[in-house]
Amino acid sequence: MKKSISKILDELKRQSVLEKTKNVKHEDRMLAITEDTGRFFYAVLTGVGAKNALELGTSVGYSTLWIAAALLKNTKTPKILTVEKNPSKVARARRNFRRARILQHIKIRQGRILDVLSAMPKRAVFDFVLIDADKENGPAYFDLVLPMLKVGGIIATDNMLYPEKYRKIMKRYSDYISKKPAVRTITLPIGNGQEITVKIK
Repeated sequence: MKKSISKILDELKRQSVLEKTKNVKHEDRMLAITEDTGRFFYAVLTGVGAKNALELGTSVGYSTLWIAAALLKNTKTPKILTVEKNPSKVARARRNFRRARILQHIKIRQGRILDVLSAMPKRAVFDFVLIDADKENGPAYFDLVLPMLKVGGIIATDNMLYPEKYRKIMKRYSDYISKKPAVRTITLPIGNGQEITVKIK
């Protein structure tokens, strides 16, 4: 992993710990994947040779950095499209990407995720998709990104098990996508719980 990426990941990890001990507004918190989830994504994406990715829910860029680190192992020109509604988080993420020296590989789209996805071409271009945004729209996000995923590609969905308040809605999400004939999916107890979905046709 590039030292410039590792440095920012370490900083954000410490920041996440501090946020748990301070009174930080919900909209300003990182709400990022856990470190073990990041390491899992890094291993999987490196192993499958992923070269491009779509991320729904940038926050401050912690998960994006893990994805970028993996893609850079597979290609010198990785491409990541990440979507975030909160303008202050977009600014923080862009600053983190610049400091990690990966901004040139990342396109940030600020806006409502459903609007951004609906305007995108429905053709298979992505090797990996991470869904880590509002939970209520999970099924809609899934249906919109599936046509954009290459056969053999992976959709990862965060927060399947934690926080516990999301468990019912995430169980409905898992049940919904498990009925799709084009995918195979499983819930893994990694970090806050990951739904790992592979497109088979």
